[in-house]
Amino acid sequence: MILYLGRSESAMRYLVDGHNLIPNLRGLGLEVIDDEMELIQRLQAFCARGPHQADVYFDNAPAGQAGTRRFGRVTAHFVRAGRTADAAIALRLSKLGRSARQWCVVSSDRSVQAAAKAAQAEVLAAAAFAQRMEAIPDVPSLEVREVALGPDEVEEWLRIFQERKPHPAGKKRES
Repeated sequence: MILYLGRSESAMRYLVDGHNLIPNLRGLGLEVIDDEMELIQRLQAFCARGPHQADVYFDNAPAGQAGTRRFGRVTAHFVRAGRTADAAIALRLSKLGRSARQWCVVSSDRSVQAAAKAAQAEVLAAAAFAQRMEAIPDVPSLEVREVALGPDEVEEWLRIFQERKPHPAGKKRES
């Protein structure tokens, strides 16, 4: 079963206020050193469960760390110190123009929500999005292991496959 979240059963695009979402996810907090990377990994897992993509914005990037990095379907925007993720999201919405309607903005910040509504983007509070992310169970990976077959089992499988081997049409059997 595949579960898609959003307006319809189609791909959703999310603009995420990263530091606003982090405190709403179990096991994450702004005091954790690698909280941004952990959020990116969780967003990757979320996007892999449906045809989604996410652009996540983080403010206060350390000197030399500002910029945009791509992680599969997740694009992380590390906003340089002196600017805010809120302003970067508002600028992105402005640049999207009419296509902003195809995006869902994830934030509980009122100014970000106001910018999203003005751009006619969908708005989702950080806590509600966190619940969506955590509501989808992880798909267990298939365990692959090698099993040794005994000589009798190998002979039995060979016999089964030989019996089922089709003959090419129109060709004579060689004896």
